Amino acid sequence: MAGFKPGDKAYIVENNRIVRQCTVVRVSAGMHLIRFENGGGIQVKAHRLFATQEEAENSVPTIKKAAAKPAGYRSPYDYMH
Repeated sequence: MAGFKPGDKAYIVENNRIVRQCTVVRVSAGMHLIRFENGGGIQVKAHRLFATQEEAENSVPTIKKAAAKPAGYRSPYDYMH
């Protein structure tokens, strides 16, 4: 991934599920100060930023539904929700 310069648009993944667009404000010693669309901002390392929305969406992990409940013995305290 090429480095970002101040003024570049980038995308970041929040909580491993939400992709947000941001603008790079400052780059200093491998840290990027970014500003969100709503005015908030944080400082992150370069590996958390993506150039396109598709790259950011592809990095979001998917949940395997088959592994959600184990098969076999069921505790009487395991309610059917």
